[in-house]
Amino acid sequence: MASQRFDNDKEVRYARFSEFKKSASPEQQKRAYQAAKSFLQLYGGDDDYYAKEVQQFVNEYDSKVGQFYLYAARDAKNYVKQFEIGRPLLAKNPDNFFVLGFLAEAGSDNALAGNVSLNDETLGYVRRAVQLLEAGKVSNPDPFKNLETASGFLNNALGSLLKDKSPVEAAAAFLKAVHPGSPYENDPLTFYRLGVVILKGPYAQLSNEYNEKYGAQQSSAEQRAALEQLNHLAARAIDAYARSVAISDPTRATANSPLTQFTPEFRSKVLAQLTALYKSFHNDSDTGLNELISGVLTKPLP
Repeated sequence: MASQRFDNDKEVRYARFSEFKKSASPEQQKRAYQAAKSFLQLYGGDDDYYAKEVQQFVNEYDSKVGQFYLYAARDAKNYVKQFEIGRPLLAKNPDNFFVLGFLAEAGSDNALAGNVSLNDETLGYVRRAVQLLEAGKVSNPDPFKNLETASGFLNNALGSLLKDKSPVEAAAAFLKAVHPGSPYENDPLTFYRLGVVILKGPYAQLSNEYNEKYGAQQSSAEQRAALEQLNHLAARAIDAYARSVAISDPTRATANSPLTQFTPEFRSKVLAQLTALYKSFHNDSDTGLNELISGVLTKPLP
């Protein structure tokens, strides 16, 4: 008899939840949620269809409510509040791409506003979102327009967060951020940063290894191959600087609509650095530099 009463109570509670759930009205959905929470308090430990369905509804409802509050906090430009709302949602579902992407945007905006207090936490969310993308586990790109935009933004954010502490990783991230289809494929600042981190990261790392291994040795096939790798990295950095200069040409601004708001001072600074870099690899001559800049955007990335 006790077992029968248990089964009857479970069926009644599930039926109540099911009835409320049928309606799409916010009020009925809220009642369904309350009924579901009541059901789970008593029968959430059961490994059956009913418990799983009710739990799934609760998870989805919590996610929708969380998204509503996240948008409200974003509209208020309250970055800390967005993190407070997002953390418990990620505790329940660490692979919630929507929340990861949302907090990646919030953390990036917070850093742009001059507050770096959330940078380390943001970096963790950005890394996880990129991992999900690259593993092919994301079908819904929200909160981004599409998967290309998501990849571009997240890799640009990753590069920006790592450019000082890990330029090698930042170089790989910025390179992904400027791929065709990304919102950063015509962004002069991202290309400039790519050039900078190539020199600070991969080039500096390989240069140190080269000097330690071949500094006092005679020419060899191995040494020449290593030198060729160094020159290739230098060429990639020069290419990135040249693209930044070419894209930030005011005569191209309207047609290409670069994402970054550049100034003539920005372009002059990058051009000066590019000229010095180019000459250091071309016998102190800038011959061919103008031709490089004018034609670089017609070529694929090296």
